[in-house]
Amino acid sequence: MGFSAVALVPFAGLAFLWFMGVIRNQIGEYEDKFFSTIFFGSGLLFLAGLFAWTTVIAAVLASFSANPDTWPNSNAYIFGREMIKVTGSVVTLRMAGAFMFSSGTIWSRTEVMPRWLVWLTFLIALVLLVGGPSLRLLRLGFPIWVFVVSLFILRIHDQGVDDEEGDNEDRGE
Repeated sequence: MGFSAVALVPFAGLAFLWFMGVIRNQIGEYEDKFFSTIFFGSGLLFLAGLFAWTTVIAAVLASFSANPDTWPNSNAYIFGREMIKVTGSVVTLRMAGAFMFSSGTIWSRTEVMPRWLVWLTFLIALVLLVGGPSLRLLRLGFPIWVFVVSLFILRIHDQGVDDEEGDNEDRGE
C-alpha cells in the first residue's frame, strides 16, 4: 500500500498530545484533579478511537486493493464499512465532545479562557455528543475548535512575551 492520508494520522495524534499538554500547562496550578482526569482520559480515548478508526480504514483500503472485483459485494466490506461508521461517528466524536466539556468546565472554574470561548466550547461539545454522528458537517466542529483554541493560546502567549519584553525595557534591561 502506497502513501496515503492514513500515514499522517500518527503525526496528528502527536500534535493533539502536544495540544493537550499546552492546555494543561496553561491551567498550571489551578488544575482540578477530578476534571483533569476526565480531560486527560477523554483526550486519550479520543486518540485511541482515532487510531482504531484509521486502522480499520487502512485495512479496508488494503483489502480492496487485494481484490477490487469481489470486495464491494463481500460481507467483510459491509463489516468494515459499518465499523468505520461506528468507530468514527459514535466513539471518536463522543470522546471529542467529552474532552471539550471537560476543557470548558476547567476553563470556567479557572477563568484562564474568556467566557465566550467557554460557552462556544460547551455548545460545540453538546452538538458533537448529540448530533455529531448524524450530521456529517458538524463533525468539523472539533478540528475547528482545536484550531481556534490554538490560535487563542498563541495570541495569549505572544502578548505575554511582549509584556515581559516591555517589563525588561522598563527596568532598563
